[in-house]
Amino acid sequence: MPGNLSFDALKAMVADGRIDTVIAAIPDMQGRLMGKRFQAEYFVESAHAETHCCNYLLATDMEMNTVEGYAATSWSKGYGDYTMRPDLATLRLIPWLEGTALVLGDLVDHHDHQLIPHAPRTILKRQIDRLEALGLSSAAATELEFFVFRETFDELRDMGYRDMSVISPYNEDYHIFQTTKEEGLMRAIRTGLTGAGVKVENTKGEADAGQAEVNVHYSDALDMADTHVLVKNAVKEIAFLQGRAITFMAKWHHEAAGSSSHIHQSLWTKDGAPAFYDADAPNGMSDLMRHYMAGLLSYSSDVTYFLAPYVNSYKRFAKGTFAPTRAIWSTDNRTAGYRVCAPGTKAVRVECRIGGSDLNPYLALAAQIAAGIAGIEQKLDLEPEFTGDAYAAQDARAIPANLREAADALDGSTMLRAAMGDAVIDHYVHAARWEQEDFDRKVTDYEVARGFERA
Repeated sequence: MPGNLSFDALKAMVADGRIDTVIAAIPDMQGRLMGKRFQAEYFVESAHAETHCCNYLLATDMEMNTVEGYAATSWSKGYGDYTMRPDLATLRLIPWLEGTALVLGDLVDHHDHQLIPHAPRTILKRQIDRLEALGLSSAAATELEFFVFRETFDELRDMGYRDMSVISPYNEDYHIFQTTKEEGLMRAIRTGLTGAGVKVENTKGEADAGQAEVNVHYSDALDMADTHVLVKNAVKEIAFLQGRAITFMAKWHHEAAGSSSHIHQSLWTKDGAPAFYDADAPNGMSDLMRHYMAGLLSYSSDVTYFLAPYVNSYKRFAKGTFAPTRAIWSTDNRTAGYRVCAPGTKAVRVECRIGGSDLNPYLALAAQIAAGIAGIEQKLDLEPEFTGDAYAAQDARAIPANLREAADALDGSTMLRAAMGDAVIDHYVHAARWEQEDFDRKVTDYEVARGFERA
């Protein structure tokens, strides 16, 4: 699902006035799109080659605070520039914004012109390179769940995010009548994304009131990550344009279901054969797939931060909610952290169910690939399949219970340090620990409501 607009076609549409604005964007540490809106004539004249941005874009938190302590950039280093280099293969129309096209790109050092190592897109590219050295490529699909609210973003902000009303009154999982009421928004999302060159499969109601899901066709890992960030941005923009608000928080309310981003993944050979499939093996799972899955399981704690990057992310892992609590594998079992889908067929693959909808897809996919490669290279043996209710498996491998545990596991991961480099891991450990530190010093509504009178 690369972009649907060639550079020559863009130039023609700019010349005849159909396109007047080009958004050039990069994904930041949180997986958000950051960049500039160019007058289209200037973009086709020169900015298509490169532009510049402040290097603090890869050293801020969710609030865009300039967090101290990063080795890559700081006040003492002056917060200089990175070069944004558009990847014209991602150039596409944005139908929901008048006269607009969008292109994603990479961040490079404007002195030596090398990719910035800790940029999310770079991190994923380097894991893809490692796969290619093994004669393999990755196919992936990332599902996205979110909640839709009746109010606008501005109204909810003015309300202090209290007394918010979701768009439906009851669980709408697969519910056609209820989703008919929401079809004005969902149809605009499907058709808008399709017009932007995204191969949308479906939207559906999810497992709680006001919860929805959008599914797009699988692709190679880099294209899937590019598509993922485009989809999230599109859903927010289209909802905004229709006077609705949505959230991709992993757990927006303790009484509501969590929102996930399940990651389906498989490997393919250079000649296009499914490397995970062996017709003669149990469940059709090749030795390569078994080694890859063993890596995912063995290093599940190491990679959890890249699947659950915020304090709130860990509120989602709860018994009986379809969000996993145990990093074990099972065949077609939604209680397990890793589910084997389409067993016995050429489409056999593994679905990681740990990630929330708040993840950064570049980092999540890179970490999954790195763990899988470790399993392949170390020829790790896959543990026996778990059967039954994984929530009841008290002795099974647990998912880290909170951000502190995940940050410690990331910091101590020799596998990820070897795969991504010490500087990259240190950068994201610092991000994780700042996120926890920032939360720890804040007073929450829970504390005030519980203790104001009674403490």
